Amino acid sequence: MLNFIKDGGPFMWLLISTSLVSLTYIIERGWALRWTRIVPDAVGSAVESCRGRSDVPMLQRVCEQNPSPASRLLLAASNHLDWPIVENVDAIQTRARKEIALMERGLVMVEVVVGIAPLLGLVGTIHGLITIFSDFGKASSGSNEALAKGIAFALNTTLMGLLIAIPSLVAWSYFTKKVETLTIELETICDEFVRRVYRHR
Repeated sequence: MLNFIKDGGPFMWLLISTSLVSLTYIIERGWALRWTRIVPDAVGSAVESCRGRSDVPMLQRVCEQNPSPASRLLLAASNHLDWPIVENVDAIQTRARKEIALMERGLVMVEVVVGIAPLLGLVGTIHGLITIFSDFGKASSGSNEALAKGIAFALNTTLMGLLIAIPSLVAWSYFTKKVETLTIELETICDEFVRRVYRHR
């Protein structure tokens, strides 16, 4: 493996740095986007138990004890129950956009890696081929075997770029879909809470 990296030339180290960036954000998003961190079980149960205005203080206590995007949205909604329902819903939607942006934080870096890793690999290969043919032309007794071996080494960066981009693309697609699913769940919880409270107002 070490020889594979060395044979790839200077661009291989750029690719390794890119892979570390991608891996860091993938692990971080995997930890941050766990379902229990976005919608804790206690908060979900509290929303189901909240049937009217008299239950709102109980819901607020549970949300304060379990900080999460769902808790922050429900607290924002419960703090403005004296507002008309339309204005309260608009305030919730504004806060929800902020929470969604926080959930998507870091995904843009993974997306960037998906785009640049194959390009860096291609640039590394072209750089390697230029070096090989330059040296091959200067040599008076260059062999076809040495040329073939040099081309094989030059292709290492292309392979590395694809090996980085493919898992990053899978992770980016997975997390993007997960954020979308979590957004729908947050919307459902907030809608259920607002309808119940205003219906029993």
